[in-house]
Amino acid sequence: MTVAPPAAPPPPDTPAPGARSLHRRLPGARQLCNGAVLYWWVEVAFIAAYYAIYSAIRNLNEGGTSVARHHALQIIGFQAHLSLNVEHQIQQWALHFTPFVVACNYFYGSLHFVVTAGVLFYLYTRWRDDYPLWRNAMAVATALALLGFIFFPLMPPRLLPAHYGFVDTLAKYPTFWSFKSGAINKISNQFAAMPSVHCAWALFCACALVPRLRHRWAKVLAGLYPLFTVTAIVVTANHYVVDALAGFTALGLGYLVSRLCTRAGRRPPAARPAT
Repeated sequence: MTVAPPAAPPPPDTPAPGARSLHRRLPGARQLCNGAVLYWWVEVAFIAAYYAIYSAIRNLNEGGTSVARHHALQIIGFQAHLSLNVEHQIQQWALHFTPFVVACNYFYGSLHFVVTAGVLFYLYTRWRDDYPLWRNAMAVATALALLGFIFFPLMPPRLLPAHYGFVDTLAKYPTFWSFKSGAINKISNQFAAMPSVHCAWALFCACALVPRLRHRWAKVLAGLYPLFTVTAIVVTANHYVVDALAGFTALGLGYLVSRLCTRAGRRPPAARPAT
């Protein structure tokens, strides 16, 4: 009687029959081109925890008023050498158009969060291989901004002495909230101005959207979003022009670090043909 030879053992990386990898067992898995796996609920939890930690550190490191005012005067002096002290002129012009000022108030106070969250959602759902890179770029840029808040507390224009002529539009004109409201005034670090996170996140939105949107009008709107943001932060007297430039720089550095460190979603180099 002929005995059949024993079957060859399966390759080491072949899963046992019936076995399922962890990402197949957990709900909400989205597999990327290089095999990495994302979960929407992990991303939501990470972003919420990251922002909570960021806010806690940001609001606990306000710095002294005298130091923040000294830094503001340094910024004004530095901008004077570059002919960039345009914040007062821009705000004085805008104050003649109340609807425009109110629009800037709402833009500054709310759209900043809504648009950024929408872009993250868009990347995750439509461009999942690109999502980890841009999520990490924004996270690094935000961390760099936090270092700026800690080591360079800066008094924004609206808090300068009255003879500088700036108006706190969030307090004087309609908006969802202002820094002078009870709760916000107590917990918010009003000297967290250098760099401008509004501008860092706005540039993040533009860079992530412009190459991926189909319609030209949408690309133009996304491309102008950072300019709209700079206008809003200046009109509301919450930032100097240099704060915006520093915010853009933070996003650029965040992207470079993310390019070096992010592996998820990055396609492996094509295998060379055998010779």
